[in-house]
Amino acid sequence: MAFQTGDNMVGVVAVAIPVVGSIALFSFLAVATWSDARRKERETFYKSETLKKIAESSGEGAKAAIELMREQEKSVAKRRLEGMKLGGLITAVVGIGVMALLHGLVRDEPVYLAGLIPFLVGVVLMLYGFFLAPKPQE
Repeated sequence: MAFQTGDNMVGVVAVAIPVVGSIALFSFLAVATWSDARRKERETFYKSETLKKIAESSGEGAKAAIELMREQEKSVAKRRLEGMKLGGLITAVVGIGVMALLHGLVRDEPVYLAGLIPFLVGVVLMLYGFFLAPKPQE
């Protein structure tokens, strides 16, 4: 088969560029996710080994290691809770924005009500973060 010319070649290029770009993007994302998981695994391993050595060294070292572990657990729980509150706020605001945009674009139909979906998801996330989620103990 000979080389394609004219409109056929343009069509092939128009299809090939997004396909190759998508393959490159998802390949990069896969490698980035894998390397990040490996980094976190190494950090956790080194942290646990360090705490184990401190705990085995002496009585005071063991108390300090346990206290450090408790502080880290509290910090992680607090960050997760604050992230949930922030995520809920952002999602609710996006819902309000979608409602305003759709109301401005389509005045004949009540399509702006589709913005209620992200708004209500954000409200639920905020309510859970403020009232229902287990609070980190001080």
